[in-house]
Amino acid sequence: MDAKRRVKISKYLARHLRHQPARLGLTLDPAGWTDVAALLAACRARGLPLTLEELHEVVETNDKRRFAFSEDGLRLRASQGHTIEVDLGLPPADPPPVLYHGTVGRLLEPIFQEGLRPMTRHDVHLSAAPETARGVGARRGAPVVLTVDAAAMAADGHEFRVSANGVWLTPAVPPSYLGFLTPPPDGSPAEAVP
Repeated sequence: MDAKRRVKISKYLARHLRHQPARLGLTLDPAGWTDVAALLAACRARGLPLTLEELHEVVETNDKRRFAFSEDGLRLRASQGHTIEVDLGLPPADPPPVLYHGTVGRLLEPIFQEGLRPMTRHDVHLSAAPETARGVGARRGAPVVLTVDAAAMAADGHEFRVSANGVWLTPAVPPSYLGFLTPPPDGSPAEAVP
């Protein structure tokens, strides 16, 4: 399958498994799982013929690992990013000392006033790598990478969880835990600036 078709299928799955399963005629269980056979039939019925082999290829080659099969391979779900009510059953986890969030400059004022909020999602999404956060921010314009003092948040009682694809989740990030990631002019590795 070519890259263009993989991207199309990935976006289609993300829309329906994260946000609008009913629009595809699917029902997700409380943990966000749907039956693979029902998913393939629903895709076919709505004009997107998709084989099981193609579905496996999309899931396995997705660079962000957006989807996961159940252990028996009979169910599929989005790894995170839902706007519908699901409980992924992720246990609390100890975060790395610093996590990162990608955004754009026009959103900095409200972020530094109110902190990071989940908006339409269940949680704020953070990454362990600044490069990942930069890529997220770049989807909306010139990226700005924020640092999150996750060690201090955890010490203060804030809970973190990590999804199957390595995205760190927390209900909110108060502004006092935020800083900027700035690349020094000499090109040496970036450092966190509170």
